[in-house]
Amino acid sequence: MRAVVIGAGSIGRRHHDNLRALGAASRLVSWREDGLHGALAALDGAEAVVVATATDVRLPLIEAAAERGLPLYIEKPLAFRPDEVEAIAELAAPVAQRSVLGYMMRYHPAVRALAASDLSDTFQFALTIGHDVTQWRQDWRFSESYAARADGGGVLLDLCHELDLAACLFPGLAVTRVESHGHAGFPGVDFASRISLRGNGVTGDVSMDYLTPRLHRRAALRGHERMHDFDFAAQTYRVTDATGPLDLNLPLERNAMFLDAMRDFLALASGAQTSGNPLMPRLDLCLPSARLVAQAWAAREFIGDITKEIP
Repeated sequence: MRAVVIGAGSIGRRHHDNLRALGAASRLVSWREDGLHGALAALDGAEAVVVATATDVRLPLIEAAAERGLPLYIEKPLAFRPDEVEAIAELAAPVAQRSVLGYMMRYHPAVRALAASDLSDTFQFALTIGHDVTQWRQDWRFSESYAARADGGGVLLDLCHELDLAACLFPGLAVTRVESHGHAGFPGVDFASRISLRGNGVTGDVSMDYLTPRLHRRAALRGHERMHDFDFAAQTYRVTDATGPLDLNLPLERNAMFLDAMRDFLALASGAQTSGNPLMPRLDLCLPSARLVAQAWAAREFIGDITKEIP
């Protein structure tokens, strides 16, 4: 399989390395250095395309790849404006069943365990994630990254895996309110957001932030028969029912999720058998999640500014 990865940032390089580890011939193309012209030229001779650019420049790449019949691995989020989600859905329709959206958390063993559980009694949930963005990587500045842009940046889009998880566990959710904190130095960029959701008798919140001093990532589901308390950062997963608590052993090696997602993409692209993961993020099946993310981004209400210094 000959693949081209467009976008040479940290996630693009990870995909490039994983493709080669899986036996594919991968070419890495820098959007910053080669631009649209170079990216489009790189599609010639390719059999699959990974789009790992900033969100706001993807539409012409997706259109060109789909016109050539090339399957796509598109990094999350698909888009941040509802109309652009629909435009991509239409353009990519011919290859959507052979393409994926980069929700690699769907391969997390704890996410798969949650999705396989009986959640029919759940009436309330809370999903949270956050970490001080200035501590993410060495020799990296938030102000110089895609995340600092008003269009396509901010924490809601950057950490939208939790919104995707909510959509997987409770299909049919709708956004009721989004409250965000901004920063005077980065107008239009949310540094903390809480999304209120409801649907089919379930209410819940998804919260994310760029601020907390240590990484936190948790899922709390409340039902009248059982409770789920999952701490993804600590890798502790507890289910409690009338008989008492049960701790699940669900070890994780982080890059394994990326490899599993890429392995399924290569299988889809070549017409081979996939892993059988019921949560496999095939593009056409991910559109409800992509729409939820875009709806949440469009509904942001800024209620105040944070004062933390962000270089």
